[in-house]
Amino acid sequence: MKLLMINSWEELLTAAAIGIMVVFSVLFVLVLLFELFQVIVLKVAKKKVVKSGIDVDKIKDIPANEIAAISMALYLYLDSMHDEESNVLTIKRIERRYSPWNSKIYGLNNLHR
Repeated sequence: MKLLMINSWEELLTAAAIGIMVVFSVLFVLVLLFELFQVIVLKVAKKKVVKSGIDVDKIKDIPANEIAAISMALYLYLDSMHDEESNVLTIKRIERRYSPWNSKIYGLNNLHR
């Protein structure tokens, strides 16, 4: 059973046009959903800011370099909460017994005799 019974160029072009229209319509719907999601998230965030009592106008007046400094300080503070590690790797060689299972001389490509 074939999904598309295409017998001529006209049917091929029609099927291709329908496929392209389906792809672009689905992409358009996805863009609309992402935009709607963005609007919903921003409304919820504004409600939380208003509920917490923070003045939104003061937040807009903070320069970008101060925001970067605060973000870096928070990152360093939260990163320092983890355990300190020595960052030294120790590699010990383990001697294994001989096993023919991983030996290359018994491979399938060994056709010479």
